[in-house]
Amino acid sequence: MNGNVASVEEEKCILCGMCLDSCPYEAISAEKKKCKITEPGDYSGVWVFAEQQAGKVHPVSFELLGKGRELADKRNSQLTAVLLGYKLDNHHKELIAHGADRVIFCDNVQLQKLHDEYYFNTMDQILQKETPEIFLYGATAFGRSLAPRIAASLQTGLTADCTQLEIDESSGCLYQTRPAFGGNLMATIVCPEHRPQMATVRPGVMKALEADYERTGRCEEVEYMDNRRKSTEIIDEIIEETAETISDASIIVSAGRGIGSQKNMTLVKRLADLLGGQVGVSRPLVDTGWSEYRHQIGQTGAAVAPKLLITCGVSGAIQHLAGISGAKTIIAINNDPEAPIFSIANYKVVGDCVEVLKKLIAEIENKQN
Repeated sequence: MNGNVASVEEEKCILCGMCLDSCPYEAISAEKKKCKITEPGDYSGVWVFAEQQAGKVHPVSFELLGKGRELADKRNSQLTAVLLGYKLDNHHKELIAHGADRVIFCDNVQLQKLHDEYYFNTMDQILQKETPEIFLYGATAFGRSLAPRIAASLQTGLTADCTQLEIDESSGCLYQTRPAFGGNLMATIVCPEHRPQMATVRPGVMKALEADYERTGRCEEVEYMDNRRKSTEIIDEIIEETAETISDASIIVSAGRGIGSQKNMTLVKRLADLLGGQVGVSRPLVDTGWSEYRHQIGQTGAAVAPKLLITCGVSGAIQHLAGISGAKTIIAINNDPEAPIFSIANYKVVGDCVEVLKKLIAEIENKQN
């Protein structure tokens, strides 16, 4: 206390609010930041954060541009991509080719590493001048970390890990659908009073547009802002080499409860190896310990869009179907002719999936020999 006034060290304050509740003299007060514009009608345009990693635009950015183009057209507004990074080369042209009308970019060596504090201030300065109606981010590790900072700064809402986005063309309300209660139901969330409406979207659930390099658009460069609080400092960055994830696989052999037992998973793995693909599973197999979570497909797992998906004993619960809607060709094997999985399958095999797997493996091995 300085006299009758409480003194707060701003650099150490994390805005938790505990001091407001615990001070017996009510000597501390906090003023909430007010929205710059309070009427939703004063906002316009759809924005996409175009995340880039190691000099390449993340595939989810193109997926978001595909959905963003649809939303912007319905609202008769502009689609803007925000691109921050270092040595961006011709990424601007890629973003315009995939649907953007406008690209706002910042190319600076400080943005070479994906770090919230380095990105936030530059993004914040852009948003002090602009008023987008919708702002979409990929639900990547970085997107999930950066988006909440921006939402808090703008005093607006954020729906995480969306699998579906629709818009009310008259009101502009964005219906943001995501799994809830462990994926047992879908919740649709709206943000009627604050703008921009913000959401992170799970990679693999939206479809990117075919690139059209004849499209034209505007590119606007902004300066890098470095007025961040240095709460952390990156000393070194070690990037671990990782194998292709299931979301990136072009061929997947997926198993469900109908596989019967854990020992039969060796057949699934064998067929996947023969085809040069990866193994996927439905949630019950992860819950029972037959497989690891990184192989799980569905609303609470990964969304996949392979060229070929072979499902073995997968019944096709709605939560699982939501994760495979992007697959180009689906071959479903199930002994129940009424299994929901057959409703979206291109080829249907009614029979014991273990026996069918054995015959498929034998046939492929004979041809290879």
